[in-house]
Amino acid sequence: MSRKIIPYILLIPTFLIIIIFIYWPAVYSFKLSFYRISPFGNRMIFVGIRNFKNLFHDPDYITALKITAIYVSVSVALTIFASFFIALLLNMKVPGTPVYKALLFIPYAISPAISGTLWSFLLNPVVGHVNYFMSKFFGLRVEWLTTKPYALYAIIIASVWKVMPFDIIFYLAGVQNVPDDLLEASTLDGASTWTRIWKIIFPLLSPITFYLVIMNIISFMFSSFAIVDVMTRGGPGNYTTTMIYKLYLDAFAFQKTGIASAESVILFIIMTIVTIAYFYFGERRVHYQ
Repeated sequence: MSRKIIPYILLIPTFLIIIIFIYWPAVYSFKLSFYRISPFGNRMIFVGIRNFKNLFHDPDYITALKITAIYVSVSVALTIFASFFIALLLNMKVPGTPVYKALLFIPYAISPAISGTLWSFLLNPVVGHVNYFMSKFFGLRVEWLTTKPYALYAIIIASVWKVMPFDIIFYLAGVQNVPDDLLEASTLDGASTWTRIWKIIFPLLSPITFYLVIMNIISFMFSSFAIVDVMTRGGPGNYTTTMIYKLYLDAFAFQKTGIASAESVILFIIMTIVTIAYFYFGERRVHYQ
């Protein structure tokens, strides 16, 4: 047997798994988006683009689009900037830094469902720690999970807490590789700490920021399901129903297979457009060393 063929033979199991569990479901979902499934699941009726038209005339789906846009944009911005500043603090030579790093990286090892459960306890209006401190110091007691707009704030907080360690790892590695002589020269030129951070360090880490923005958008778009399901179940009044959670409700709760498939196609198209647009416009601001 030729040595050139052996690598392809070894890759056959990987290709089979990718085709069976990724490409085939994607193609089948695209096909189902043009059909309506009978209530008993024994007939597929071709309806063309009617599923897509129905979605964009559905006020609940329009609300889910708006909520997703707000949730993803706010979460990505908070995660990027909070991770960057925490990485700067971790890079400082202070006692106990390894302990702080270990504590900060723990959330990334926790599943989104567990993250949602933990924050449900912390934000509990009666016995939650957050409300305890707020009532003690500010005299406030907030119904975090059942009132507007606090329910959306709650899932943003839980999501950012879950994803932030991933970003911190990359930013910390980048900050540690910033040339010391460059920072020393800027100090001698009279640059303040704030100037060094925004004019030197952050621009030098633009390739990392570029990568993390894309990864965070994907993470918040798709991984939000477990957190929303555990914490608010899309409430109150669909106020925290994101696109991925709306897809789940239509597919499994309401058995609208054709509508749910159309939603998955729309989600794929949106992610493709956002990624291409960000690569086209965002990469212009990236400075590779």
